[in-house]
Formats: sequence, structure tokens, C-alpha cells
Amino acid sequence: MYRAIRIHDYGGPEVLKLETLPSPVPGRGEILIRQEAIGVNFIDIYFRTGLYKLPTLPAIPGMEGAGTVLAVGEDVADLVPGDRVAYPTALGGYAECRTIAADRVVPLPPDISSEVAAACMLRGLTVHMLLREVHAVQPGETILVHAAAGGVGLLMCQWARYLGVRMIGVVSTEEKGELARQNGASDILVGYDNLAARVRKLTDGAMVPVVYDSIGKDTFVASLDCLAPRGLMVSYGNASGEITGISVGMLATRGSLYLTRPGLTTYIAQRPALLAGAAELFGLIAQGVLSVRIGQRFALADAAEAQRALEARTTVGSTILVP
Repeated sequence: MYRAIRIHDYGGPEVLKLETLPSPVPGRGEILIRQEAIGVNFIDIYFRTGLYKLPTLPAIPGMEGAGTVLAVGEDVADLVPGDRVAYPTALGGYAECRTIAADRVVPLPPDISSEVAAACMLRGLTVHMLLREVHAVQPGETILVHAAAGGVGLLMCQWARYLGVRMIGVVSTEEKGELARQNGASDILVGYDNLAARVRKLTDGAMVPVVYDSIGKDTFVASLDCLAPRGLMVSYGNASGEITGISVGMLATRGSLYLTRPGLTTYIAQRPALLAGAAELFGLIAQGVLSVRIGQRFALADAAEAQRALEARTTVGSTILVP
């Protein structure tokens, strides 16, 4: 038997129920993991509320975790019990143990703890996707990043600094702004009022070639207004709600802009891409380029509290559950 958080109906944090379930058995191509740390991300909230639909109900939320292999199923050749692994995008994470397809995990280097892995796999690979693939940033380039003191945001600060990029970070408080600055943000903007005017001033009227926006509804138009002609709007989250009612004319009148909504699952669908991204991420952590900040730890039973804190935007860095 093992404990897990399950959702029986979509709704608020109160729908997250701690339950005891029969121990799972790995099937063909699967492994069984004893989880040592579990990542908490906004996508978990999207699944809980029904913004993103779960395949079936009841369901165990959570997309990210790390731990030790307990057993392997048939046709698993490269993993054995005792191996340490982590994964970034596989539903079923809020649990003491879980089964998962073997090709969706990556081996953990000895110097990467399970807590660090659970705090950075989804976020770190998201940053890799954003800065290296969605828009391959160049040294000297200026970018605008929302939620710069969040789990993704702090890694964006550090990675952008490493790549020689000037990053303008948008945050909600002065305290978060100082944290983002300490992690590598070149400039800080607190709050979202008159955002385009403040970006115009910082860039001497040039604006920015790319905006990375994880906030969604509340900042979408303001983000578009910060872009230079033919700039790229990267919308990769819905923290304030889903963006609706878009007119493509909005892109034309603001300078023939581009808009994309990338999803990490697509970018790491092929195992070589997953392994390559993880190798670069772990390598930069080992070099000291990236420091993973775990701002909050919650017990598995307190998953609802963890999501409440994330929704209220009172968290800094990454949030994890510790079974």
C-alpha cells in the first residue's frame, strides 16, 4: 500500500484528497519509483481546476519528481533497482511511489539530489526550451521575463546571465525584484502598470525582440506592447487565467508580431531531446552556473496548501512535496 493525492472532481485545492491505494506494479516498458521529492507546478493547478483536462477521474496530479527505482517491468534494459532517476512531464507525481514509462526518466548524476532534481527538471527543461529552442537568445540581446523570481524565473535569470543576455525581469514586489537581481536579472520592473512605457525607457525606445510570459490573461496585451516590430511573444503559462478572445489583427497593428504557445512535452517527446536537455541542465548545475532555489517544502499530505501558496503568488523559487 502507498499514499497518494487524488482528484475525484475538478475544483479548488480542497479537491486534493490524501488516500491509501494498492501498491502499483510496473508493466511492460515501465519502472516503479519510490519518490523522494515531488515538484509542484502551475500545470498541476491547471489540471486540478479543469483548465487542462485529465485523461480520467479520479486521477493523481503532479508532473515532476525524483527517487529510486524499486522494480522494473519487462523490456526495460537500461535501468535496475537502486538506480536514481528523475522525470519532468508525467502525470501521477503526487504519490509516495509510482510507475512510469522507463523512456520518460533520466538517470541522476551522483551530485544531484532528489530534491534538487524535483525542483528543477520541469522548470529547468522549460528554461532550456525557452532560451535555447523557442527563441535562441544571443549575447547582448535584451529579453523581458515575467515572474522573474519564480521557479522558472530564477533559473531564467541565471541562464540568461550565463548566455550574456540582458534580462529585464518583471516581479510583483521589491523583495522578489532583489532576489531576481541577485540571480542575474539586469533590470527589474515591479508591477505591471504602464509596463510598455517603462520598457521603452529602459531600452531607449527599441523595445525587446522577445517576451516570455507565464502570467497569461492579465499581462498578455501589455506584453505585446513591449515588443519591437516583428518581435516574438512567448506565452507559456496561465497563472492569472486563460487567454481568450485574441484577434490576429492585434499582432499586425503592433508591428507584425509573432505569437507562440510552446509546451515542453512536445520539445522533449523524443528521448534524445530529453536526455540532451537534462545533460545540459545538470552540467550547468554542476559547474555552479545554475543554483536551484527551493523556496518551500511541504509534506505530501499538505499538497493543497502548497497549491494555495503557488496560486497566491507568495512563493519564491521552486516548491516541492516531500513524501
